[in-house]
Parts: sequence; structure tokens; C-alpha cells
Amino acid sequence: MDTKFVIAGKEFKSRLIIGTGKYKTNEAMVEAFDRSGAEMITVAVRRVNITDRSQPSLLDFIDLKRFAILPNTAGCYTADEAIRTARLAREVGLSDWVKVEVIGDQKTLFPDNEATLEATKVLVKEGFTVLPYFGDDLIMAKKLIDAGASAVMPLAAPIGSGLGIQNPNNLRIMREQITEVPIIVDAGVGTASDACFAMELGIDGLLMNTAIAEAEHPGEMAEAMRKAVEAGRSAFLAGRMPQRLYASASSPLTGVSR
Repeated sequence: MDTKFVIAGKEFKSRLIIGTGKYKTNEAMVEAFDRSGAEMITVAVRRVNITDRSQPSLLDFIDLKRFAILPNTAGCYTADEAIRTARLAREVGLSDWVKVEVIGDQKTLFPDNEATLEATKVLVKEGFTVLPYFGDDLIMAKKLIDAGASAVMPLAAPIGSGLGIQNPNNLRIMREQITEVPIIVDAGVGTASDACFAMELGIDGLLMNTAIAEAEHPGEMAEAMRKAVEAGRSAFLAGRMPQRLYASASSPLTGVSR
């Protein structure tokens, strides 16, 4: 039997979280929200108008009664920047949940794990529900959990690369050793087969943006991702057959007359 997908005491039926960036039109974005089946949407605090609600805002296109908002600190390059951004999101009433993202390198957009840990410690003490994005490092995952993270969000590949799961062994090890909080793969998924494979590894959920937003038909891709997440989770629970070097007959040969 499957376990429930619970983050910080809140249960979600969908294991897919999607973002709001890079869509060609707001209409395409709204269609993707609907067809993805997602219940949580992540929004980059520094890239939307959240202080003057009399002006147009990305939030105008999100049904706040239907979707939970996960503010994120995209675009921050220091722990202090990420902390200030999270505080701003809470002050304007957006949420006290936050995806902490601190970039360490401008070209690769790899996360700064140490700065992420620093920001996580501060924000947890201030009462935030923190979901940190970091490199696929088991030791850092454990440090983040010790700091009070409500989930850990390792990358599968560089942000927006669409390369798929680059180091499945790291994710397998993380799945084996981490049971306290959900593991949500964030960044790198490019198509539905990537999403399915990630879920087959036993991770608890997926966060994606570019794979859907930059698809030729975002709505179609969002629906494909929903189905892939569900199929991958079912396959993980079913337990795959062992892999063999040689063939194994599907029909038994015993009792067959020649």
C-alpha cells in the first residue's frame, strides 16, 4: 500500500509541484496548472509583483482557493538575500512556506549548499516551513534535515537543462537512508520518461517548470507529467522484476511433450 504524500503535516494527493516561469502566455500557464493535477505551485518572489496588488501580477492567474503557493527564493546568491526574500513573502501574506534556493554559480546555476543550509537554519527558527533546493548530496540532505527542513529537494540535473536523472545512484542512496521527510526531486526533468524514472527510484515527489513551460504544447506535457508521476509511483510500489543477463522463458517448459 502507498504512503500518503505529507509535507509538514499537510497532505497532498498530487506528487507533482509545478512552477510559473517561462510560459509564452498566461493562458498556456493556466491550462498547464489545470491539466497537471498539481495542488502546489511555486512562485519566484523576486520576479513577481507582490507588494502592489493594485497592479497586474502573476498571482492574478492562480486560483488561490485551489492551489497552495510555495514562494521560492530564485535569483538569490547569498543566504542573507534568501532570508530577506522569504521574510518579504510572509510579510505580504503570500505564505510562511518557502523553497529556499541559493545559487552558487551564475553560469551553471548550481546551488550553494552551505549558504542554503545557513538560510534554512535561520528561517526554521523564525517559524517558516522550509523546503531547500540543493545538490544531490546525502550528507547535505542529512544536515538540512537536522536543521529542521520539512522536505529535501535534490537536483536531478542543472536547472532548466532537461537532461533527466544524471545520478540515479545518489537518489537511490538518499531514498534508502532518508525516511524522516519527503524527498522531492527538483530541476533537470525534461520529459515524461524522466519523471517516471525518478518516481521509480522511490522519491516522494517532483517539482518542475521548464519541462512543461518550454514544451511545444505545455498543457499536453503537463498532463503527460501527471500520468508519468502516477505510473512511476505505481511501478515503484509494485517492485520491478530482477534484471538478468540472459533470457528467461515466459512459459514453463516442464510438462511439455516433445
